[in-house]
Amino acid sequence: MPEHEAAGSPTHAVRDFLRRRREQIAQRWADEPLFRTVFTVSRDEAVEAGKVVVDALAQVADAQRVEDPDAAGFTGVREQLARMGAARSRAGLSTTQVSSELAALLPPVENLLVADLEQEPPERLRECTTTLSVLLGTLRLVAMQTALSEVQALIDRQRLQLLEVATPVIKLWDGIVAVPLIGTLDSARSQGVMETLLNAVVDQHARFAILDITGVPTVDSLVAQHLMKTVAAARLMGAECVVSGIRPAIAQTIVHLGLDLGTVKTRASLADALEYCLHELGTNIVNTTPDGAGRR
Repeated sequence: MPEHEAAGSPTHAVRDFLRRRREQIAQRWADEPLFRTVFTVSRDEAVEAGKVVVDALAQVADAQRVEDPDAAGFTGVREQLARMGAARSRAGLSTTQVSSELAALLPPVENLLVADLEQEPPERLRECTTTLSVLLGTLRLVAMQTALSEVQALIDRQRLQLLEVATPVIKLWDGIVAVPLIGTLDSARSQGVMETLLNAVVDQHARFAILDITGVPTVDSLVAQHLMKTVAAARLMGAECVVSGIRPAIAQTIVHLGLDLGTVKTRASLADALEYCLHELGTNIVNTTPDGAGRR
């Protein structure tokens, strides 16, 4: 594009307007709910935050990428937009309400632009206001994308925390650890079970690892294979893995898959598995009754 045409383009006219009216725009934004309720320390803080956003918009307009949410100019404000969106979400606003507050940033700027260009031909004014509207719409899109990314990151962190809580490792005895599983198993959780159990074997110097699946209603073929791999991995690390609480449906799945359990110790319940491990360690279990003691 020739230089004289670029200088007179609507995007560059909007760029020049944003730079020229930076202070006024930031002052007006400071009174909008999105800035006023997030930056509560002082109004000056809200004004400075507004200036940062205006600078980013001017940079995007300078590059003539007003429709591109990946424009380099938006990089510097993504963190700030994420913080603002998170603050409004914590205040109880829905995504739609936050989006509406972002949309409310356009009218104050548009009014300033119209006043600045009141001597321009109507067609020119329409082109510039349209460009400004597109630019602010892209800012709104960037803000919502960033907010959704933050929400997804939070969900992922909480999911990992839930997996850790849902896969506890219990030290039942010196040399014996157990992982009682409850709920549905998928491939991701099964992988987590393997890692958790193997880490416990190392940390506790365990000779026996009990994998209790009493609370698991069913498993698919991939999960069943993961469980068998867990048993094999524990064996390679010097621990014998005992699987307890296999339900009929799970037993049918394992048989249907043709998985060889000939070398895997299985027990009907966690108590039976613990009794087996204690016996292998040479520990006697004694039941105390009112009539005396009986050795098992």
